[in-house]
Amino acid sequence: MAGRIEDYALIGDMQTAALVGTDGSADWLCLPRFDSHAVFARLLGTEEHGFWRIGPAHAGGGDPPVADRRRYRGDSLVLEQEWDTPRGTVRIIDFMPPREGHAPQLVRLVEGVSGRVPMRSTLRMRFSYGWVVPWVHKAGQRTVAVAGPDSVWLDTEADTYGEDLTTYADFTIGAGDRVAFTISWQASHREPPPLPEPEEALRSAEDFWRDWVATCTYHGPYREAVVRSLITLKALTYAPTGGIVAAPTTSLPECLGGMRNWDYRFTWLRDAAITLSSLLRTGYREEARAWREWLLRAVAGDPENLQIMYGIAGERELSEAELSWLPGYENSTPVRVGNGAANQLQLDVYGEVVEALHLGHMTGLARNDYAQLLQIKLIGYLEDHWDEPDEGIWEVRGPRRHFVHSKVMAWVAVDRTVKLIESGEAEGPVDRWRALRDRIHREVCEKGYDAERNTFTQSYGSQELDASLLLIPQMGFLPPDDKRVIGTIEAIQRELSTEDGFVMRYPTSSEQGEDGEMGNVDGLEGEEGAFLACSFWLADDLAMIGRVEEARKLFEKLLSLRNDVGLLAEEWDSTTQRQVGNFPQAFSHVPLIDTALRLTASGAYGV
Repeated sequence: MAGRIEDYALIGDMQTAALVGTDGSADWLCLPRFDSHAVFARLLGTEEHGFWRIGPAHAGGGDPPVADRRRYRGDSLVLEQEWDTPRGTVRIIDFMPPREGHAPQLVRLVEGVSGRVPMRSTLRMRFSYGWVVPWVHKAGQRTVAVAGPDSVWLDTEADTYGEDLTTYADFTIGAGDRVAFTISWQASHREPPPLPEPEEALRSAEDFWRDWVATCTYHGPYREAVVRSLITLKALTYAPTGGIVAAPTTSLPECLGGMRNWDYRFTWLRDAAITLSSLLRTGYREEARAWREWLLRAVAGDPENLQIMYGIAGERELSEAELSWLPGYENSTPVRVGNGAANQLQLDVYGEVVEALHLGHMTGLARNDYAQLLQIKLIGYLEDHWDEPDEGIWEVRGPRRHFVHSKVMAWVAVDRTVKLIESGEAEGPVDRWRALRDRIHREVCEKGYDAERNTFTQSYGSQELDASLLLIPQMGFLPPDDKRVIGTIEAIQRELSTEDGFVMRYPTSSEQGEDGEMGNVDGLEGEEGAFLACSFWLADDLAMIGRVEEARKLFEKLLSLRNDVGLLAEEWDSTTQRQVGNFPQAFSHVPLIDTALRLTASGAYGV
């Protein structure tokens, strides 16, 4: 059985990533890309679906020992775990060196700290998400596993042997000893990958992360949390194209044992745009430039058919399928790959994309004429479609509605474009679009606001609330001191907060639709946890309306939910006190950075 979601640490090479548990087991790894088939899929199944554990040898059928300590080495993505045993202490260093012309590699260095500790490496490779058992054989001193188009090569000085379709190595590590294990992926029809150089790869990886973090312009009181979040966002960036995945995993459940399980290994324009804004505001212009180039390639000459998400290289076809042979994380089924929401209409995406382009312009990102042309074309499309119902920010699989957040973000798109034209950087029908901006604003305030309760609502005519309404003051739609803004914030605190003070996205319980029939708001069965991004948004809003001490306490409470190496999933289950949802989640780490910046600017932080 896989560990708790928060028991995992992330390592990666900015093209794919692995999750390593406290028991020394790599339980998730897709090769050679984030969205490739998994070689290790124990995370969503059992040991039969692939894993790689290295740790102190243990007798019997009990659970393997968990590490006594673990940490990242400084500001890097190099993971260290240590075990104290009756025979001594051992350390394992796990990392994936950034690719510089070499094959993708996962390197594991076993280092003796004291005494002499018996160790075991258990490598069970299963291709195609645990479905295919590869042909494993020796190629000289190397061990290679081959299935279809894929091959994975194991290199180590330790003696290995095969048993029960698994590759083992039993060895003893003494103080000062170091034994390296490396697996490398290569297309099976090509020549073997070069022999790895683990020690040089470690130096290279540490140098890369040290140099990258040195660019960070944030030096406030929450620097540790901000830097760890920035490293995580960088790790979720697909370096060859600049695309940013929402998370490196699929089908980690929003409700344990439930069906709210989705594939997040794609680039959502919304998630990537807000990630871009955080990177820009902390000094990372190169990532912003790369993402803008990715966006222009993905959209191409067809902005009228803008998708809400694309593949990491800009692929449009992301058809959804279920993997019936995987029992799911803690029996949460179905396990899905691909994402059928790719073809939904989500009008808020136009606002997020335009806001990101606007921020790039405001922070001095080099001018790109096509980016400005794209922005003008997007508004041309939005002008004709902003008043249509859509599926909204949360990708509901129920009927389309006139979501208030979608309309607000349509206003943002038009507002930022009007400002671009007014600056003289672009041309367009500015008078007509000023009138459009005013029309959208007026309609939202008339149809999306409940005067009796003094709150905006999830959609026109709805009684339900939605945490995305917290973005109204942050996007400049209304000032923070507007009574309607304050009323909305307070209503969300009352009606969408959990007992421990975190925020749900929206009520998932049944409501009556326009057709008079009852059904879940999002068209899905079951409940979900508190959405961490929304909880950070609440902290932001509280600071904006002057309740800075309350904002600081909520923010620091949210920081306490991070696991021991500083990572957050998508949601928090207040009942089980566990992280849930895909992990680690960009949409959680971005608002962490944003709130830290806001609280630092306000001076609202503890000593």
